[in-house]
Amino acid sequence: MTYEQFLAWSDEDTHAEWVDGEVIQFMPPKLLHQAVANFLANLLSLFVEMLGLGRIISAPFEVRLSDHSSREPDIFFVSNDRLDRLTDERMDGAPDLIVEIVSKESVQRDTEDKFREYEAAGVREYWIIDNRPRRRRAEFYALDSNGKYQLIPVTKDGVFRSIVLPGFWLRTSWLWQERPDVLRALAEVIGPDQVAEALRRSLGQRRLSRQS
Repeated sequence: MTYEQFLAWSDEDTHAEWVDGEVIQFMPPKLLHQAVANFLANLLSLFVEMLGLGRIISAPFEVRLSDHSSREPDIFFVSNDRLDRLTDERMDGAPDLIVEIVSKESVQRDTEDKFREYEAAGVREYWIIDNRPRRRRAEFYALDSNGKYQLIPVTKDGVFRSIVLPGFWLRTSWLWQERPDVLRALAEVIGPDQVAEALRRSLGQRRLSRQS
């Protein structure tokens, strides 16, 4: 179907992508998939909000990369510089960062098809997380000066540091936990004092809002 037909056919409850006239529908995600997706979305949202860096959006939400491709990444980050591309309906153009959580039926799509599309569209950083039992692999890529993805190294003790999100780092071991602790991870990333200060500011703003 055409892109216009795809938009008319889909609604807010439809979890599907459109590529070169083909509609790709998804099976409901498994619990492990949701656990790591929720953990990363919450951790990234808190980090980005506390530092005022932009917006974190979770699936299902359309990212229109080109005239031939409409994707629904698991998670993506839009910096303040690109917020003008974000509308109520979709993201028009490449976000700064995309995170995909691999499932059994999405291996080729995430590691090959989307890898090429995100690279060509100019997505500055791409994370591919595979937390399936007996696999547990995380790869992080950033665009180089030639617009090609290069693997971002992870330290020997399993720490990844983002290029797009200055100051953000991640222990890959958190991704393999059944119920990773978001607040504990955030306190490690930015420090417990900053977390406490952010909470105090938030409570203060709520009191002022109620008084007004």
